[in-house]
Amino acid sequence: MRKIVFVGLLALALVCCKTEPSKEKSSNPKDAEIAQKVDALLAQMTLEEKIAEMTQDAPANERLGIPVMKYGEALHGLWLVLDYYGNTTVYPQAVACASTWEPELIKKMASQTALEARALGVTHCYSPNLDVYAGDARYGRVEESYGEDPYLVSRMGVAFIQGLQGMGDEQFDENHVIATAKHFVGYPENRRGINGGFSDMSERRLREVYLPSFEAAVKEAQVGCVMPGHQDFNGVPCHMNTWLLNDILRDELGFDGFIVSDNNDVGRLETMHFIAETRTKAAILGLKAGVDMDLVIGKNEKLATYHANVLMDTVTQDPSLMKYIDKAVSRNLTAKYKLGLFDAEPKEIDEETVNAGRDEHREFALEMAEKSIIMLKNDNDLLPLDISKIKSLAVIGPNAHEKRPKKGTYKLLGGYSGLPPYYVSVLDGLKKKVGDNVKINFAKGCDIDSFSKEGFPAAVAAAKKSDAVVLVVGSSHKTCGEGGDRSDLDLYGVQKDLVKLIHKTGKPVIVVLINGRPLSINYIAENIPSVLETWYGGMHAGDAVANVLFGDVNPGGKLTMSFPRSVGQVPVTYLERPDFIGSGKGKYRFSDKSPLFPFGYGLSYTSFKISEPKLQDDTIAPDGSTTVSVEVTNTGEREGDEVVQLYVRDDFASVGRYLKLLKGFERISLKPGETKTVSFNLGFDELNLLDKDLVKVVEPGTFTISVGTSSSEKDLQKVSLLVK
Repeated sequence: MRKIVFVGLLALALVCCKTEPSKEKSSNPKDAEIAQKVDALLAQMTLEEKIAEMTQDAPANERLGIPVMKYGEALHGLWLVLDYYGNTTVYPQAVACASTWEPELIKKMASQTALEARALGVTHCYSPNLDVYAGDARYGRVEESYGEDPYLVSRMGVAFIQGLQGMGDEQFDENHVIATAKHFVGYPENRRGINGGFSDMSERRLREVYLPSFEAAVKEAQVGCVMPGHQDFNGVPCHMNTWLLNDILRDELGFDGFIVSDNNDVGRLETMHFIAETRTKAAILGLKAGVDMDLVIGKNEKLATYHANVLMDTVTQDPSLMKYIDKAVSRNLTAKYKLGLFDAEPKEIDEETVNAGRDEHREFALEMAEKSIIMLKNDNDLLPLDISKIKSLAVIGPNAHEKRPKKGTYKLLGGYSGLPPYYVSVLDGLKKKVGDNVKINFAKGCDIDSFSKEGFPAAVAAAKKSDAVVLVVGSSHKTCGEGGDRSDLDLYGVQKDLVKLIHKTGKPVIVVLINGRPLSINYIAENIPSVLETWYGGMHAGDAVANVLFGDVNPGGKLTMSFPRSVGQVPVTYLERPDFIGSGKGKYRFSDKSPLFPFGYGLSYTSFKISEPKLQDDTIAPDGSTTVSVEVTNTGEREGDEVVQLYVRDDFASVGRYLKLLKGFERISLKPGETKTVSFNLGFDELNLLDKDLVKVVEPGTFTISVGTSSSEKDLQKVSLLVK
């Protein structure tokens, strides 16, 4: 029936189309065919029908056969936002995914998520988060970021989008969905660590730090949708910022998809930014800037701006506004055509019985969790534990276990998480691992968000009667995540007191961190012999931790965020420029300026040796390229993974530069005694800078090329490249 309707519409539109046709050109014949269909359909739509099409999951238009485009979140597995059904797979949180330093894993995760989305009728997902973490861990949404480096975030973001959307002939097919790159742009650059808070930055910082991930998303991954940020840039809110959305995003980067608002943000031009005096004026500002779709979760009419009650009279009285309506609707309809929704019947979903997840997806969630774990410390080789030498093990801490919630989802999965069919806690994972061979003594000790010490005696008793202690602390969605901003970065509540008390028992203690932001864990770093950073490890978090603790898995993850020593140190990030040199020394007077744990850092159960880097050519022209190579050898007795990292510095440039910038990385696996050669390209992409006119150029001069195992100077070896 739908095909008959559109044949008639197309014929009619060619004769008497009164709607301005789409001007966004494409060389793809399929795109040209879709553009014709969209123009034909627009010609038949009433103003009210057009306005209705400009909201998330706009209802089906039965008269014209326009289908629904159902939305969801897909940050680390599918979440239906207002609902918890489908038994979806929950993978490690984004910060943990990035800690694998393996983009292909993220791509595979996203492709699996797309399959589960399609199984639930979802075709548009508000992921990935391409915000580069600004080094301020007070900000609660840290966990959603891939890290503090624009290159790393770009690589992870491109992989995610390619997995979710597909590429080439597979793009947007029946196994893929539309991704949404967010939040455009510079969202974490707030001055108080508050979500959506006031920010102020130069165009240079915008372009050097925050824009590259979105540029890669558009140019490499062809992302289908972009979401602006809550905040403003240079005093102009992102949702009305024509310079950002049109001049930069569409004209400069070449984005041709649709723009969806962040939740209620077109309306916030009135209620938060106090620029528009009415909702109608807010709606017009959003439309003129190119915001195509108004996201109002829950469809609260009082918050909606792209609504007939708000726009009908104004647009009727001012027909010049129709071109903005038509442009927005055409982009939204184009997305539905690309997804094949006009040719498919809506899915009938039984919320009680549907099971979107697959066994292979859940097994892969375990692999990702294992590869994301970072060993921060391991004095005297306390880890891995030898199951034959332990008769009893204490498992203590507020994050050691979580029961299935009666509503919502698990707090230890992190934000934007669906409800999996099960969650394996650290307690569950260790019980499965040791079986009857080791007695597990469990004590919670305290709650994550409480100041009660009532559980301390039981925790001490459990520790004293055990051979070793696994102490599981950190944060949860109660103390972190969107809206979970904090003014300090210590373990919340009485957790640090619990750590001190257990340490005083004299038992060997392993701290397992389950958290969503870098924490100032100075006491732990100084006193506890072994520390694992596991972030939110997904539905198989406990299995992954158990496998690492007992040596079945050798930890190989690396930090993508520097750990601060105190909240007074933030922002702390390896992206630094030279400090003042003189009597002040560019240091804090009474405390260490360096991070507690640096970007790129992570230990292993084995050891690696990296040779001095060698350049294929030590002199190249500004438009030339070369390669740098190192040999990596596993000098230990266990098979393990190492992440080789490439950093570049322009030694003397026409503008101020960062001390070093990540420009390449590769995770490799090596057997004991095995050696592999790792090579990186050095060309325009790795050597360019933005000159004083903000133009990308490679300037003649010397470049310091550093290769190693973290951003710390002691972990890097250097070679000099001359460009002339």
